Amino acid sequence: MSRGRRTVRTAARPPLPAVLLVVGGLLALTAGCRPQPSEPAASPASGTAPSSASAPAGPMARSAPATPTSAAALEALVVTGVPSGLPRMPDTALSPPAGEKSLDDVAAYASDQAEERRVLRDYGFRYGWERFWGTGTMPVTSVFVEQFSAPAGAAAFSADLAGNDAAHYRAVLHEDPAGFPGGCRLLTVARPQPDVGLPGPAAFAWCAHGDFSVAVTSVAGSADAARAEVAALVEEQLARLPG
Repeated sequence: MSRGRRTVRTAARPPLPAVLLVVGGLLALTAGCRPQPSEPAASPASGTAPSSASAPAGPMARSAPATPTSAAALEALVVTGVPSGLPRMPDTALSPPAGEKSLDDVAAYASDQAEERRVLRDYGFRYGWERFWGTGTMPVTSVFVEQFSAPAGAAAFSADLAGNDAAHYRAVLHEDPAGFPGGCRLLTVARPQPDVGLPGPAAFAWCAHGDFSVAVTSVAGSADAARAEVAALVEEQLARLPG
């Protein structure tokens, strides 16, 4: 199952058909994708205070955000608006609801939930948060932020999601794409094939950032518009995170 394939519940419009909102996909993670003990960390552990040599000086200096110690603290670091100006969807307008995500919530997206729980524990999953903007199936933008106990788990999880969606949407995955921070992967789908569940052109980005995995998706009127939305939102979201 692809993470984020969900229906929208709203009393303001007729029930949507089986066209589902699509966000960074979570096909069943496999044992072969787990980070190995010898795998190097993707970046320094988050929460480490910057050295005096690298820290900005003067009255304009900004302290780095603290590493979240709860899902509620993570929520405070998730972006609250999108460049396109789409309205925020209430978490309860989606099924399953957006918002806070526990390990069991994320595992529930997979067909083999028991295996998914085991793999997520191996990755060091702590908690996550999902947020959506739009008025229906398109245009729609979403942000997923998951926190792990170490950078290696976040990097492996992010790579898994990107690889799974590239296979599902039968599109080319680009690593370190132009206009994105290092460590990001980008997928654009200009003409979705009928069987993949996308209601229109889309762009997907997955970025590992310290202990965090960030997935941003936009379904818009064109692939260029979707990519521009994703690129701007990735930059804003990563800037809000420690690490």
